[in-house]
Amino acid sequence: MSDQAKKIFTPFTDELVETLKIGDRILLSGFLYTARDAAHKRLVECIEKGEKFPFEPKGQVIYYVGPTPPRPGQVIGSAGPTTAYRMSKYAPKLIALGIKGFIGKGAVADETMEAMKKYKAVYFLATGGAGVYISQFITKSELVCYEDLGTEAVRKFEVVDMPVIVAQDCWGGNLFVEGRKKYSQLEK
Repeated sequence: MSDQAKKIFTPFTDELVETLKIGDRILLSGFLYTARDAAHKRLVECIEKGEKFPFEPKGQVIYYVGPTPPRPGQVIGSAGPTTAYRMSKYAPKLIALGIKGFIGKGAVADETMEAMKKYKAVYFLATGGAGVYISQFITKSELVCYEDLGTEAVRKFEVVDMPVIVAQDCWGGNLFVEGRKKYSQLEK
């Protein structure tokens, strides 16, 4: 892993995604869309029913987060990542629609990895348990849809230099697998 962080911006292109490799430290800027389990279910139902998607998905990044409400003077409250695996049954359809990146904690499922390779998408890790720290990189927040879901509604965040790490890339690279290999070599 390089000590130097790469600065990248949303929306993503295939060409940008192809440059990202596991272990890359990233400072991410631009717009992210928030979504957790309930929102993912509704987004996929929207696709399956042929309804208009609530935002332009092409090149976008979804952050698996259910932020807390802001205190006075804040843009958003705590905004730490949630477990990616729970979204894996929905992610392949979103990737096929044009979503190019996801941010969460923990690994994604094999079917998500296959869709990432086929359609050129990337998965980033954000530091779990650091929601207050991460919220300082969010400069704007607006409700997009599903207000009835409360903190799990889809929001549009503007972020500046949000620190993330490439965990699984479009080439099939998997930081979780490689990390285990390195660790088991150290044990020998």
